[in-house]
Amino acid sequence: MQTSVMDSRAAAAGAPGEAPSAPWLGAYPPGIPGEIDVAGLPTLSDLFTASVKAFGDRPAMTCFGSDLTYAELGRQARALAAYLQGQGVAKGDRVAIMLPNVPAYATAIVAIHWAGGVVVNVNPLYTAREVAAQLADAGARVLIVLENFAHTVAAAADGLDLRRVILVGPGDGLGVKGRAITLASRHIRKAVPPYRLAPGLAVRFEAALKTKDAPRPVSVTPDDLAFLQYTGGTTGVAKGAMLTHRNVSANVEQCVTWFGATDTSLRRIAVTALPLYHIFALTACFLFSVRTGGSCLLIPNPRDCDGFVKTLSRYRFTSMAGVNTLFNMLVNHPKIGTVDFSALDFVIGGGTAVQRAVADRWKALTGRPIVEGYGLSETSPVACANSHTIPDFTGTIGYPIPSTAASVRDEEGRAVPPGERGELCIRGPQVMRGYWNRPDETAKVMTEDGFFRTGDVAVMSAGGEVRIVDRLKDMILVSGFNVYPNEVEEVLATHPGVLECAVVGNPSVETGEMVVAHVVLKDPSITPDALRAHARTQLTAYKVPRTVVLHDALPKTNVGKVLRRVLREEGTP
Repeated sequence: MQTSVMDSRAAAAGAPGEAPSAPWLGAYPPGIPGEIDVAGLPTLSDLFTASVKAFGDRPAMTCFGSDLTYAELGRQARALAAYLQGQGVAKGDRVAIMLPNVPAYATAIVAIHWAGGVVVNVNPLYTAREVAAQLADAGARVLIVLENFAHTVAAAADGLDLRRVILVGPGDGLGVKGRAITLASRHIRKAVPPYRLAPGLAVRFEAALKTKDAPRPVSVTPDDLAFLQYTGGTTGVAKGAMLTHRNVSANVEQCVTWFGATDTSLRRIAVTALPLYHIFALTACFLFSVRTGGSCLLIPNPRDCDGFVKTLSRYRFTSMAGVNTLFNMLVNHPKIGTVDFSALDFVIGGGTAVQRAVADRWKALTGRPIVEGYGLSETSPVACANSHTIPDFTGTIGYPIPSTAASVRDEEGRAVPPGERGELCIRGPQVMRGYWNRPDETAKVMTEDGFFRTGDVAVMSAGGEVRIVDRLKDMILVSGFNVYPNEVEEVLATHPGVLECAVVGNPSVETGEMVVAHVVLKDPSITPDALRAHARTQLTAYKVPRTVVLHDALPKTNVGKVLRRVLREEGTP
């Protein structure tokens, strides 16, 4: 039963194991319900079928200056699904995708689900060791990979039980070849490194689409697995989050409801620069677009900022999802003024904390605030978000979205009062079934009352608004005082000479740990002492960085998250 707004206005601390009240419902914008119809959710297979039928002539993907319509996507996916079944893929079998943002990604995801399979997303920049470990853990029997990365697969293939490797070209499915791709995306036509796969193992993507067979119908239920989404690779051993059709379909519907996108007559264009193998872009861009009949404007390589801005200048896009580093890169590009932001409806920030200095520059540039949200692979991913109607960046992650409960808990699992820090825990239909073949790891993160322990430190206001303080493991302990890196980074980022920064803790004989800031400068004349003096104006003494290390660039994941682990391991000069 949905908690009434009157009842929800009083935030309850709660007893151990007790679910929280829902104060956030009182802050929902008019017309946004507290619940979605979980029982009526389609499987992703049915969602794809319905959208291909309803939006046939609309572009589903735009890349290299060409469109892939929903009708074309459907034809290709049916052919590929039949091919996969011909290779022995049956219900529940894992099929891996190792692609950047190219049109074949969409075809592959739809085809795998129509064949009854489970998608395993693989970072195409992984090393052979990482690829081998993930494919072995997932038990993937088929791999769909961009040919540029086939040499990595060849190096990883020993010991893997792959039945088939499907090789993709950048423009496959669009009929775009050679020079057109070279001009549209300079990075992706680099010479393909030499590789050697076992005879008969590899087939070209477009050859696989030439099958004359029709896919056999597969009975898929909402509780069947849809994705093994690997997570935790930057902090420990990667684990496959088991996401069911219900999990992901629920999160798509929650997002469509929260962002008021239920009118499918509107033509939406979502800038898709974050990689589709990451759960953020997968749900917030691709699946959101499929559900609403929109189009993904694919950016195969957002690090090519010149090409990225040039592409943006050619389209009147309506939404964008990004991380702090991406927004920061765009606002600092000398030709960003050529981009027309007038059709922009909303911009979603996530993946890592968006810094206020970056958000302010973005708002000044585009006229639209960054709507920060929060999620994890284990929550499909969106759990909390600000409303898309906010006039300005809030610096919080907003409120639990419909059909989602949030609870901030202490080390004993007890809900803490409003305003106090604790671990953010999430419950809802989007929360994963568990970790693939790791019941011990699943038990560590799930509470007895069905909440997922996120590992993030948060505070919740009396009105249900949530603010992330930091990761539990990233907290720095200085002489017994807690220092949260995000807070220090926010202060440093306000200095006009700072381009980007990351704060970590390093061992200290005197204080146990000390605060170390790693900084990339816009103005090379700025000194570490000047940055420490700036920090002192806004931070108490124990939070001020003991050391400032200057870098040309910070180590990041392909999604743009700064790798604090790497910085910690490097130590200080």
